[in-house]
Amino acid sequence: MLDALTLVTGVAALLLAAWCGWAAYRDQPTKDWHFIGMAVVTLLAVVQLVVGIVQLARGEKPAQGTTIFVAYLLGAFACVPAAGFMSLTERTRWGSITVAAGGVVLAVLQVRLYDIWGG
Repeated sequence: MLDALTLVTGVAALLLAAWCGWAAYRDQPTKDWHFIGMAVVTLLAVVQLVVGIVQLARGEKPAQGTTIFVAYLLGAFACVPAAGFMSLTERTRWGSITVAAGGVVLAVLQVRLYDIWGG
């Protein structure tokens, strides 16, 4: 797995979490620019998903098993879009809190992906 991509994705997820947490602190729902941030973080997760699948297809194996690695990759890919969708249904500060929580979860998943790969 690419360590730099994992690090960049985790940091971007934490920045998104801090940004949306600040919006929640100010009692604001998610706005259009938050969704742009979510799109950037999701794009990084898509790139990571593709890189992970390509590495598996080339015969490289994660240290802790392919099945769990793929499950974590899919979870990392779906984390922020799911939080963004839920924030659309909750147009209060709780929508921003949901996205902030999704960013934190994605950052934790990045650490776990690094561990599973054998980092």
